[in-house]
Amino acid sequence: MTELPAQLTGPIRGLAGKVAIVSGGGRDIGRACVMKLAEAGAAVAINYHSSSSGAESAVAEIQAAGGKAIAVQGDMTSEADVGRLVSETLSAFGDRIDVLVHVTGGLVARKSMAEMDIDHWQYVMDLNTTSFARAIKSVLPHMSKGGAIVGFASQAGRDGGGPGAVAYAASKGAVMTMTRGLAKELGPDIRVNSVCPGMIDTDFHNVFTKSEVRSNVANATPLKREGTSEDVANLVAYLASDDAAFITGANIDINGGLLFS
Repeated sequence: MTELPAQLTGPIRGLAGKVAIVSGGGRDIGRACVMKLAEAGAAVAINYHSSSSGAESAVAEIQAAGGKAIAVQGDMTSEADVGRLVSETLSAFGDRIDVLVHVTGGLVARKSMAEMDIDHWQYVMDLNTTSFARAIKSVLPHMSKGGAIVGFASQAGRDGGGPGAVAYAASKGAVMTMTRGLAKELGPDIRVNSVCPGMIDTDFHNVFTKSEVRSNVANATPLKREGTSEDVANLVAYLASDDAAFITGANIDINGGLLFS
C-alpha cells in the first residue's frame, strides 16, 4: 500500500509555536477552539466573561499536557477590557499575536422588531459586531505576515434567523460583510474568514431553542444530528492554520447540510 505524504496524515500545520487569542473561550464552542488550537501547538490566551471554571480548567489541562495558556476575564464590548486582553497576551507569550478567534456573541433575547427597544438592538450589535471590530483593531498592530483572523457569523446571517432573531441575524450578516471587506483590506499578509454554524449542541440552544424545534431541525439535515462544539473547532483550527493558506474572505457553512450556499 502506498503511504500518503506527511502533509496529508500529520496534525494541522503551521500552528506550533503560534500565539492565539480566543474570545469567549470559556465554554462550548469557544472552549473547544481553545483546546484544538492548543493541541496543534499554539499558546492560547483565553478570554471569558463569566465562564471562569471552563476557562481555568482549560488552562490547567493545557499546562498539564505541556502547553501554554492563560485565562483573562473581560467584557469584549469594553475597549479597556479588550486592550487588557491583548496586553496580557503579549506579556505572557511575547511580542506578537498570530491568530484571533472571536467567538464572543449571542442572541441575548428573542424579540420582534415591534417588541424591542433601540437599546436591545444596539447591545446585540455591540456584542456581535462591534466587539469583533474592537478585537481586530487591538490585535492588528501585533499581527504580521501569516496572521489569521477567524470570526463567528451564523446561519442566521444567511437566512434571517428564527422568530425574534432579526437583530441577531443582522449583526451576524454584518460580520459576514466585515469578513469579505477585511480580507481585501488586510491581504496578502493576514487572512480573514468566518464560520456560519447552524444547529450546534450548545448552551445557546439550551436557552433559546425548544427541544422539539432542535429535534426537527436535526432530523431535517442530511446528517440527521446536531453539530458539536468539536465539529466547529475542527473547522476553526483549519482556517487558522497554514493548511488554509489560500482561503480568505470566506464565510463557511457548518450546519450538517441544512442550508447550502
